[in-house]
Amino acid sequence: MNTRRPSKRQWKIAVLANIKDDNQPKPDNVPPDAFADFDHIETIDSLRAALETDGHTTVFVHADRELPYSLRKVKPDICFNIAEGLGGDAREAQVPALLEMLAIPYTGSRVLANGISLDKTLTKRIWRDRRLPVAPFQEFQFGDEPLRPELKFPLFVKPAREGTGMGVDMKAIVNNEAELRERAEYIINTYQQPALVETFLPGREFTVGILGRADAKLYSRHPEWYEKDGFHRFPVLELDTGNTEGPWVYTNEAKSKDVGPEGNEGFFCPANIDPELEKKLKHLAYRAHNILNVLDVSRTDIRLDEDGNPRLIEINTLPGLTPNYSDLCLQAAAEGISHTDLVLDILYLAAGRWGMIEPRELPSEQGKTGPLSYRLGR
Repeated sequence: MNTRRPSKRQWKIAVLANIKDDNQPKPDNVPPDAFADFDHIETIDSLRAALETDGHTTVFVHADRELPYSLRKVKPDICFNIAEGLGGDAREAQVPALLEMLAIPYTGSRVLANGISLDKTLTKRIWRDRRLPVAPFQEFQFGDEPLRPELKFPLFVKPAREGTGMGVDMKAIVNNEAELRERAEYIINTYQQPALVETFLPGREFTVGILGRADAKLYSRHPEWYEKDGFHRFPVLELDTGNTEGPWVYTNEAKSKDVGPEGNEGFFCPANIDPELEKKLKHLAYRAHNILNVLDVSRTDIRLDEDGNPRLIEINTLPGLTPNYSDLCLQAAAEGISHTDLVLDILYLAAGRWGMIEPRELPSEQGKTGPLSYRLGR
Protein backbone atom coordinates (compact mmCIF):
# COMPACT_ATOMS: atom_id res chain seq x y z
CA MET A 1 0.00 0.00 0.00
CA ASN A 2 1.25 3.47 -0.86
CA THR A 3 0.90 5.35 2.41
CA ARG A 4 2.18 8.73 1.24
CA ARG A 5 -0.38 11.52 1.07
CA PRO A 6 -1.66 12.11 -2.47
CA SER A 7 -1.96 15.55 -4.09
CA LYS A 8 -0.17 17.37 -1.26
CA ARG A 9 1.93 20.42 -1.90
CA GLN A 10 4.96 21.15 0.22
CA TRP A 11 4.37 23.59 3.04
CA LYS A 12 6.29 26.14 5.01
CA ILE A 13 5.97 24.93 8.60
CA ALA A 14 6.76 27.04 11.65
CA VAL A 15 7.75 24.96 14.67
CA LEU A 16 6.63 26.92 17.73
CA ALA A 17 8.18 26.25 21.13
CA ASN A 18 9.54 27.77 24.31
CA ILE A 19 13.22 26.98 24.66
CA LYS A 20 14.89 25.84 27.85
CA ASP A 21 18.28 27.43 28.44
CA ASP A 22 20.01 25.75 31.38
CA ASN A 23 22.79 28.35 31.27
CA GLN A 24 20.45 31.32 31.55
CA PRO A 25 19.86 32.58 35.11
CA LYS A 26 16.23 32.48 36.21
CA PRO A 27 14.43 35.74 36.97
CA ASP A 28 13.76 36.63 40.58
CA ASN A 29 10.53 35.58 42.24
CA VAL A 30 9.87 32.47 40.13
CA PRO A 31 9.53 28.90 41.43
CA PRO A 32 12.72 26.80 41.58
CA ASP A 33 11.46 24.56 38.76
CA ALA A 34 10.12 27.36 36.56
CA PHE A 35 10.41 26.64 32.81
CA ALA A 36 10.88 22.91 33.48
CA ASP A 37 8.37 22.11 30.75
CA PHE A 38 10.19 24.14 28.09
CA ASP A 39 12.00 22.22 25.34
CA HIS A 40 15.66 21.91 24.47
CA ILE A 41 16.77 23.01 21.01
CA GLU A 42 17.65 19.38 20.21
CA THR A 43 13.93 18.53 20.35
CA ILE A 44 13.17 21.33 17.89
CA ASP A 45 15.90 20.11 15.57
CA SER A 46 14.48 16.57 15.62
CA LEU A 47 10.99 17.82 14.78
CA ARG A 48 12.26 19.92 11.91
CA ALA A 49 14.27 17.01 10.54
CA ALA A 50 11.20 14.75 10.68
CA LEU A 51 8.98 17.29 8.91
CA GLU A 52 11.56 17.97 6.22
CA THR A 53 11.78 14.29 5.26
CA ASP A 54 8.46 14.72 3.43
CA GLY A 55 9.59 17.71 1.41
CA HIS A 56 8.43 20.55 3.66
CA THR A 57 10.50 23.55 4.65
CA THR A 58 10.64 24.47 8.32
CA VAL A 59 11.59 27.40 10.49
CA PHE A 60 11.81 27.57 14.25
CA VAL A 61 9.93 30.47 15.82
CA HIS A 62 10.29 31.31 19.50
CA ALA A 63 6.90 31.39 21.22
CA ASP A 64 7.78 34.58 23.08
CA ARG A 65 6.00 37.92 23.28
CA GLU A 66 7.26 38.79 19.79
CA LEU A 67 5.41 35.79 18.32
CA PRO A 68 2.61 37.77 16.59
CA TYR A 69 5.18 39.84 14.70
CA SER A 70 7.37 36.84 13.94
CA LEU A 71 4.44 34.97 12.42
CA ARG A 72 3.52 37.94 10.25
CA LYS A 73 7.08 37.93 8.96
CA VAL A 74 7.45 34.16 8.45
CA LYS A 75 3.96 33.61 6.93
CA PRO A 76 3.77 29.86 7.59
CA ASP A 77 1.22 27.60 5.92
CA ILE A 78 0.78 25.72 9.19
CA CYS A 79 2.39 25.72 12.64
CA PHE A 80 3.63 22.64 14.48
CA ASN A 81 2.87 23.78 18.01
CA ILE A 82 4.59 22.46 21.12
CA ALA A 83 4.68 25.81 22.94
CA GLU A 84 3.93 25.71 26.68
CA GLY A 85 3.08 29.41 27.04
CA LEU A 86 4.41 32.19 29.22
CA GLY A 87 2.56 32.12 32.52
CA GLY A 88 -1.02 32.41 33.62
CA ASP A 89 -3.81 29.97 34.40
CA ALA A 90 -4.22 28.71 30.84
CA ARG A 91 -0.78 29.32 29.35
CA GLU A 92 -0.88 26.27 27.06
CA ALA A 93 -3.88 27.85 25.32
CA GLN A 94 -2.08 31.13 24.59
CA VAL A 95 -0.44 30.14 21.31
CA PRO A 96 -3.51 28.33 19.89
CA ALA A 97 -5.63 31.40 20.69
CA LEU A 98 -3.16 33.66 18.90
CA LEU A 99 -3.01 31.36 15.88
CA GLU A 100 -6.79 31.31 15.60
CA MET A 101 -6.89 35.09 15.82
CA LEU A 102 -4.31 35.28 13.00
CA ALA A 103 -6.13 32.56 10.97
CA ILE A 104 -3.11 30.23 10.88
CA PRO A 105 -3.67 26.43 11.01
CA TYR A 106 -1.81 24.50 13.70
CA THR A 107 -1.34 21.02 15.09
CA GLY A 108 -2.93 19.54 18.18
CA SER A 109 -5.78 20.59 20.40
CA ARG A 110 -7.59 23.87 20.15
CA VAL A 111 -7.87 26.62 22.73
CA LEU A 112 -10.45 25.25 25.15
CA ALA A 113 -8.99 21.74 25.53
CA ASN A 114 -5.50 23.14 26.13
CA GLY A 115 -6.80 25.57 28.72
CA ILE A 116 -8.90 23.01 30.59
CA SER A 117 -6.28 20.25 30.63
CA LEU A 118 -3.68 22.41 32.39
CA ASP A 119 -6.21 23.12 35.14
CA LYS A 120 -6.02 19.80 36.96
CA THR A 121 -8.90 20.58 39.32
CA LEU A 122 -11.27 21.50 36.50
CA THR A 123 -10.18 18.45 34.52
CA LYS A 124 -10.90 16.16 37.47
CA ARG A 125 -14.32 17.76 38.00
CA ILE A 126 -15.25 17.10 34.39
CA TRP A 127 -14.00 13.51 34.50
CA ARG A 128 -15.74 12.87 37.81
CA ASP A 129 -19.02 14.30 36.53
CA ARG A 130 -18.74 11.98 33.51
CA ARG A 131 -18.22 9.04 35.89
CA LEU A 132 -14.54 8.47 35.17
CA PRO A 133 -12.51 7.27 38.17
CA VAL A 134 -10.44 9.92 39.97
CA ALA A 135 -9.10 10.02 43.52
CA PRO A 136 -11.00 12.19 46.02
CA PHE A 137 -9.70 15.75 45.70
CA GLN A 138 -10.11 19.32 46.90
CA GLU A 139 -8.69 22.64 45.70
CA PHE A 140 -7.21 24.97 48.30
CA GLN A 141 -7.36 28.65 47.33
CA PHE A 142 -6.04 30.03 50.61
CA GLY A 143 -4.63 27.08 52.51
CA ASP A 144 -6.88 27.27 55.56
CA GLU A 145 -10.02 25.69 54.07
CA PRO A 146 -11.56 22.87 56.14
CA LEU A 147 -10.48 19.49 54.81
CA ARG A 148 -13.35 17.51 53.34
CA PRO A 149 -14.19 14.37 55.33
CA GLU A 150 -13.70 12.01 52.36
CA LEU A 151 -10.03 13.01 52.16
CA LYS A 152 -7.93 10.76 54.40
CA PHE A 153 -4.20 10.90 55.06
CA PRO A 154 -1.79 10.39 53.45
CA LEU A 155 -2.63 13.09 50.94
CA PHE A 156 -0.82 14.43 47.89
CA VAL A 157 -0.41 18.18 47.34
CA LYS A 158 0.70 19.86 44.11
CA PRO A 159 0.07 23.02 42.05
CA ALA A 160 -3.36 22.94 40.41
CA ARG A 161 -2.18 24.44 37.10
CA GLU A 162 1.29 23.17 36.25
CA GLY A 163 2.82 20.28 34.33
CA THR A 164 6.03 18.26 34.05
CA GLY A 165 5.96 17.46 37.75
CA MET A 166 6.46 21.10 38.72
CA GLY A 167 5.96 21.56 42.44
CA VAL A 168 6.21 17.82 43.06
CA ASP A 169 8.86 16.32 45.34
CA MET A 170 8.82 13.92 48.28
CA LYS A 171 7.30 16.64 50.48
CA ALA A 172 4.20 16.47 48.26
CA ILE A 173 3.05 13.52 50.38
CA VAL A 174 1.61 14.80 53.65
CA ASN A 175 0.65 12.61 56.60
CA ASN A 176 -1.10 14.99 59.00
CA GLU A 177 -2.88 18.31 59.28
CA ALA A 178 0.26 20.32 60.05
CA GLU A 179 2.12 18.97 57.01
CA LEU A 180 -0.92 19.62 54.82
CA ARG A 181 -1.20 23.26 55.86
CA GLU A 182 2.52 23.86 55.44
CA ARG A 183 2.62 22.28 51.98
CA ALA A 184 -0.53 24.00 50.74
CA GLU A 185 0.80 27.37 51.87
CA TYR A 186 4.11 26.68 50.13
CA ILE A 187 2.39 25.80 46.83
CA ILE A 188 0.03 28.77 46.93
CA ASN A 189 2.76 31.29 47.74
CA THR A 190 5.50 29.85 45.53
CA TYR A 191 3.45 29.11 42.41
CA GLN A 192 0.85 31.87 42.84
CA GLN A 193 -2.02 29.49 42.20
CA PRO A 194 -4.28 27.12 44.13
CA ALA A 195 -3.03 23.85 45.58
CA LEU A 196 -4.67 20.60 44.52
CA VAL A 197 -5.03 18.16 47.41
CA GLU A 198 -5.98 14.56 46.66
CA THR A 199 -5.84 11.11 48.19
CA PHE A 200 -2.37 9.63 47.70
CA LEU A 201 -2.45 6.67 45.31
CA PRO A 202 0.14 4.07 46.40
CA GLY A 203 -0.07 1.74 43.40
CA ARG A 204 1.68 1.33 40.06
CA GLU A 205 1.76 4.27 37.64
CA PHE A 206 1.10 4.08 33.90
CA THR A 207 0.82 6.41 30.95
CA VAL A 208 -1.15 5.82 27.76
CA GLY A 209 -0.81 7.71 24.49
CA ILE A 210 -3.71 8.33 22.10
CA LEU A 211 -3.42 9.34 18.44
CA GLY A 212 -6.17 10.05 15.94
CA ARG A 213 -9.83 11.01 15.72
CA ALA A 214 -12.97 9.69 14.00
CA ASP A 215 -11.73 10.43 10.46
CA ALA A 216 -8.02 9.74 11.02
CA LYS A 217 -7.87 7.03 8.35
CA LEU A 218 -8.80 9.61 5.72
CA TYR A 219 -5.68 11.70 6.30
CA SER A 220 -3.03 9.49 7.89
CA ARG A 221 -0.02 8.21 6.00
CA HIS A 222 -0.60 4.97 7.91
CA PRO A 223 -4.34 4.23 8.06
CA GLU A 224 -3.51 0.71 9.21
CA TRP A 225 -2.47 2.11 12.59
CA TYR A 226 -6.02 3.14 13.47
CA GLU A 227 -8.92 1.10 14.78
CA LYS A 228 -12.43 1.36 13.35
CA ASP A 229 -13.21 4.29 15.63
CA GLY A 230 -10.29 6.23 14.13
CA PHE A 231 -8.04 6.09 17.21
CA HIS A 232 -4.71 4.43 17.90
CA ARG A 233 -3.93 3.36 21.46
CA PHE A 234 -0.18 3.14 22.06
CA PRO A 235 1.29 0.39 24.23
CA VAL A 236 0.93 1.08 27.94
CA LEU A 237 4.11 2.41 29.54
CA GLU A 238 4.72 1.68 33.23
CA LEU A 239 7.11 3.71 35.34
CA ASP A 240 9.62 1.54 37.18
CA THR A 241 9.23 2.04 40.92
CA GLY A 242 10.96 -1.17 41.97
CA ASN A 243 14.17 0.45 43.21
CA THR A 244 12.63 3.03 45.50
CA GLU A 245 12.15 2.97 49.24
CA GLY A 246 8.82 4.01 50.73
CA PRO A 247 6.10 5.79 48.71
CA TRP A 248 7.16 6.51 45.15
CA VAL A 249 6.62 9.94 43.59
CA TYR A 250 7.22 10.92 39.96
CA THR A 251 8.97 14.18 40.82
CA ASN A 252 10.01 17.03 38.58
CA GLU A 253 13.60 15.87 38.99
CA ALA A 254 12.66 12.37 37.83
CA LYS A 255 10.82 13.75 34.80
CA SER A 256 13.89 15.76 33.85
CA LYS A 257 16.20 12.75 33.57
CA ASP A 258 16.17 8.98 33.34
CA VAL A 259 14.11 7.48 36.14
CA GLY A 260 15.86 4.89 38.28
CA PRO A 261 19.49 4.09 39.02
CA GLU A 262 22.25 4.05 36.43
CA GLY A 263 21.72 1.29 33.91
CA ASN A 264 17.98 1.15 34.56
CA GLU A 265 15.81 2.69 31.86
CA GLY A 266 13.18 3.60 34.43
CA PHE A 267 10.18 2.26 32.53
CA PHE A 268 8.61 -0.85 31.06
CA CYS A 269 6.97 -0.64 27.65
CA PRO A 270 4.86 -2.51 26.91
CA ALA A 271 3.96 -2.79 30.58
CA ASN A 272 3.87 -6.28 32.07
CA ILE A 273 0.17 -6.29 32.94
CA ASP A 274 -2.71 -8.66 32.35
CA PRO A 275 -4.90 -8.09 29.27
CA GLU A 276 -7.89 -6.98 31.34
CA LEU A 277 -5.96 -4.16 33.03
CA GLU A 278 -4.38 -3.16 29.71
CA LYS A 279 -7.80 -2.90 28.09
CA LYS A 280 -9.12 -0.88 31.03
CA LEU A 281 -6.19 1.57 30.98
CA LYS A 282 -6.47 2.17 27.23
CA HIS A 283 -10.23 2.67 27.48
CA LEU A 284 -9.81 5.20 30.30
CA ALA A 285 -7.21 7.14 28.29
CA TYR A 286 -9.50 7.12 25.25
CA ARG A 287 -12.48 8.41 27.26
CA ALA A 288 -10.38 11.01 29.09
CA HIS A 289 -9.17 12.27 25.69
CA ASN A 290 -12.60 12.49 24.08
CA ILE A 291 -14.55 13.92 27.01
CA LEU A 292 -12.27 16.98 26.96
CA ASN A 293 -12.49 17.28 23.14
CA VAL A 294 -8.75 16.78 22.81
CA LEU A 295 -7.62 16.64 19.18
CA ASP A 296 -5.21 14.29 17.44
CA VAL A 297 -2.75 13.42 20.20
CA SER A 298 -2.54 13.17 23.99
CA ARG A 299 -0.96 11.21 26.80
CA THR A 300 -2.86 10.34 29.99
CA ASP A 301 -1.34 9.40 33.35
CA ILE A 302 -3.11 6.77 35.44
CA ARG A 303 -2.22 5.33 38.84
CA LEU A 304 -3.63 2.41 40.85
CA ASP A 305 -5.19 2.95 44.26
CA GLU A 306 -4.64 0.73 47.30
CA ASP A 307 -7.14 -1.80 45.94
CA GLY A 308 -5.56 -1.96 42.50
CA ASN A 309 -8.22 0.16 40.78
CA PRO A 310 -7.00 2.64 38.14
CA ARG A 311 -7.55 6.35 38.78
CA LEU A 312 -6.97 9.12 36.27
CA ILE A 313 -4.29 11.60 37.31
CA GLU A 314 -3.98 14.08 34.44
CA ILE A 315 -3.89 14.43 30.66
CA ASN A 316 -1.20 16.10 28.56
CA THR A 317 -2.51 17.70 25.36
CA LEU A 318 1.04 18.74 24.40
CA PRO A 319 2.95 15.51 25.07
CA GLY A 320 6.71 15.64 24.76
CA LEU A 321 8.16 14.65 21.38
CA THR A 322 11.86 14.22 22.16
CA PRO A 323 13.00 11.03 20.37
CA ASN A 324 14.19 8.16 22.58
CA TYR A 325 13.19 10.10 25.69
CA SER A 326 9.62 11.42 25.85
CA ASP A 327 7.04 8.90 27.01
CA LEU A 328 4.93 9.11 23.86
CA CYS A 329 7.98 8.52 21.64
CA LEU A 330 9.00 5.54 23.77
CA GLN A 331 5.51 4.07 23.43
CA ALA A 332 5.60 4.54 19.67
CA ALA A 333 9.06 2.97 19.40
CA ALA A 334 7.88 -0.05 21.41
CA GLU A 335 5.60 -1.02 18.51
CA GLY A 336 7.96 -0.01 15.72
CA ILE A 337 6.62 3.47 14.94
CA SER A 338 9.48 5.83 14.16
CA HIS A 339 9.73 9.36 15.49
CA THR A 340 9.47 10.68 11.93
CA ASP A 341 6.28 8.76 11.18
CA LEU A 342 4.73 9.86 14.48
CA VAL A 343 5.50 13.53 13.84
CA LEU A 344 4.25 13.43 10.25
CA ASP A 345 0.97 11.79 11.23
CA ILE A 346 0.37 14.51 13.82
CA LEU A 347 0.97 17.05 11.05
CA TYR A 348 -1.34 15.46 8.49
CA LEU A 349 -4.15 14.83 10.95
CA ALA A 350 -4.11 18.56 11.67
CA ALA A 351 -3.82 19.51 8.00
CA GLY A 352 -6.89 17.42 7.24
CA ARG A 353 -8.85 19.19 9.96
CA TRP A 354 -7.97 22.59 8.56
CA GLY A 355 -8.95 21.59 5.01
CA MET A 356 -5.37 21.72 3.69
CA ILE A 357 -5.45 18.24 2.13
CA GLU A 358 -8.12 16.15 0.50
CA PRO A 359 -9.37 13.02 2.25
CA ARG A 360 -8.14 9.68 1.00
CA GLU A 361 -10.58 7.50 -0.92
CA LEU A 362 -11.48 4.55 1.31
CA PRO A 363 -13.94 1.67 1.11
CA SER A 364 -17.40 2.71 2.27
CA GLU A 365 -17.13 0.85 5.60
CA GLN A 366 -14.06 2.86 6.58
CA GLY A 367 -15.27 6.12 5.08
CA LYS A 368 -18.66 6.43 6.79
CA THR A 369 -17.48 9.31 8.95
CA GLY A 370 -17.00 12.39 6.84
CA PRO A 371 -13.91 14.57 7.20
CA LEU A 372 -13.86 17.25 9.86
CA SER A 373 -12.82 20.62 8.50
CA TYR A 374 -12.12 23.84 10.39
CA ARG A 375 -11.46 26.78 8.12
CA LEU A 376 -9.94 29.99 9.36
CA GLY A 377 -10.74 32.29 6.46
CA ARG A 378 -7.41 31.91 4.70
